[in-house]
Amino acid sequence: MHFNPYGGAAAELAAALVNASPGTSARDLERLLHAQGYRPVGTLTDDQAAGLMAWARRLEEVFTRPERRVGLVNALLVDSASRPYISTHDDRPPHLHFAPERAPTPERVRAFTAAGLAHAVCQDPDRLGRCAREGCGVVFVDTSRNGRRRYCDTRCANRVHVREHRRRGLSG
Repeated sequence: MHFNPYGGAAAELAAALVNASPGTSARDLERLLHAQGYRPVGTLTDDQAAGLMAWARRLEEVFTRPERRVGLVNALLVDSASRPYISTHDDRPPHLHFAPERAPTPERVRAFTAAGLAHAVCQDPDRLGRCAREGCGVVFVDTSRNGRRRYCDTRCANRVHVREHRRRGLSG
């Protein structure tokens, strides 16, 4: 499945925020944003980081409450005050922004992730998920070709399959 590059990156950033530890520091959050290809404006304060982590808890519900996805994303869009427009800053080709370029980073991240999840939900809501391995709480955006991803990574999938194999061997 191919997501629109903007929507896909935004949904992936939403998943990365959800998967971050609740007490993630402002500096670690800045590193997370950079690792996801997102450029913060200035540096984050501790209060801004705490606000983004609270936002991440709201994003988490979109991944874990499929029966409420549309309503949850609509509420995120309203609360992010998303206002799409085309930008051409920094000699980049035209691309969408959902908050003013100079807005504080938390405001921009909220609008970006809400819009990205909206795009993902409209394209294929079943592509948002949580790892099926018991005890793993990692969320993900399924960009696999067949859309049947159940685990956050190969390691979790292998753990489940090995456990099932051993269980069959003991009972057989």
